Amino acid sequence: MRAPALYTAAGSLLLTTLAAAPASGVPAVPGAPFAAELHGTAVAAARAAAAGIDFGACPEVEELPSTVECGTVSVPLDYARPDGKRIRLTVSRVRATQKDPHNSKRRVPRQGALVYNPGGPGASGMYFPLIGALPSWKRLAAAYDLVGYAPRGVGRSAPLSCKDPKQFFSAPSQAPTHPSESYKKERVAQAKAYARGCARRTGSALRYYTSLANARDLDVLRAALGEPRLTFMGASYGTYFGALYATLFPSHVRRMVFDSAVNPDPEQIWYRNNLDQSAAFEGRWTDLREWIARHDDVYGLGDTAEEVLRSYERAAARLAAEPAGGKVGPGQLQGAFLQAGYYDDYWPHRAEALSAYLKGDPKPLIQQAGPHPEAAKEAENAAAVYTAVECNDASWPTEWAVWDRDNTRLARVAPFETWDNVWTNLPCAYWLAPRQQVLDVRTGPGEVPPTLILAAERDAATPYEGALKLHRRLSGSVLVTERDSGTHGVAGGSNRCVNSYVDAYLLEGRLPVRRASCAPHPEPRPRVAR
Repeated sequence: MRAPALYTAAGSLLLTTLAAAPASGVPAVPGAPFAAELHGTAVAAARAAAAGIDFGACPEVEELPSTVECGTVSVPLDYARPDGKRIRLTVSRVRATQKDPHNSKRRVPRQGALVYNPGGPGASGMYFPLIGALPSWKRLAAAYDLVGYAPRGVGRSAPLSCKDPKQFFSAPSQAPTHPSESYKKERVAQAKAYARGCARRTGSALRYYTSLANARDLDVLRAALGEPRLTFMGASYGTYFGALYATLFPSHVRRMVFDSAVNPDPEQIWYRNNLDQSAAFEGRWTDLREWIARHDDVYGLGDTAEEVLRSYERAAARLAAEPAGGKVGPGQLQGAFLQAGYYDDYWPHRAEALSAYLKGDPKPLIQQAGPHPEAAKEAENAAAVYTAVECNDASWPTEWAVWDRDNTRLARVAPFETWDNVWTNLPCAYWLAPRQQVLDVRTGPGEVPPTLILAAERDAATPYEGALKLHRRLSGSVLVTERDSGTHGVAGGSNRCVNSYVDAYLLEGRLPVRRASCAPHPEPRPRVAR
């Protein structure tokens, strides 16, 4: 690991404000290219610490109950120019209840703010504070202010858009697992048009929507909340910029939970990570089909994974010929079952819908897989942020021949998700904004307090190898594995063993030594149609 370099001009700010590093150290950043941004972050954090956040009633557009407070924090669009244009990020909060859920007479000491990011890129955390009402979160809600926010580009936080939301949903659509050359040419043209749309609708600001900017925004938010050190939980993509934060600002870390970790290896960001994800979803798709086969008495889709696949393919062929409700084609069918690859809670619902469709009732499938026009604006915004961040973050192959070669090979063994993943990310081949230098996520012994990494062994969205890589790169981290499970995001869910590790760490700072494991949570029960 290279020795960290400090931009010394920020020294007085770093030592005299809440934005400052504690006495044990100062923010570290490898190499000169980030020096201006480090200084800019210190300037912005000092401003935010002085201003705080003026929390009050949430605007109606947020659709949050009165128990949640909302506010904004100002951050530089470009951290190399902290006195230039600024944007405002929306923030939500529910104060710590300080009530022991198991003993109403006991007052729980407040430990500060717990900031959460749900991933994406492109997902909003504004609803996060509501989670404190769930039984598995009540102990944390007693000790911490639960704080969510919409990262830059998301929702009302300087929102990004790449196309007219009215044109975002294209349904019904096809989903060929082995696309023809003419189909590929059509999708390449669409990717080029989408990349141009992102550049046209956002202009020169497009280059500033990056993971590194998200990590710096997190430090400004920390300062605005009045926290000398950050307590953070990130899920999925949130683990990546959380790890960037730990690398950039190790002495600003109090406690960090990385739930379903992205592989942070610079060589993986982001093209190779997406290849690995496509390969992993094939295994998760098999898990789902095997579960359906075990419940053939309920669904009648086949008693082997192969027979279930034939039922799925029969439905896809029928939908290609005549879309259900005029809006659910093979693309929508694949999207619905892809979602089930993330969360096994969806398995009974998807199996029931597929079974009903093949028996002549398309309504459950239309309800689950059909587009929802009322959500078009939010969905288009999330896709725009996802694309901008991933395309800006790193270099991508710019020749279609490379994408075609790599994914044609992969689709031979992993056809379920491979080409859909290509079409999602292909605008990055034709991106018009500059690419970022990828930061190598690493911390040395003693540089950052112990952190907690959570992972499910069969998670497809963030394959398990990513958790192992992050564990090796963050010195002093502890990895807790949910064995033989593939749910994406395991904190606060149905696995009490996992939750006990999270609570012990966030509430008491206790961690096991290096690694621990938990048995899988129970499989979902089949849902019987009524």
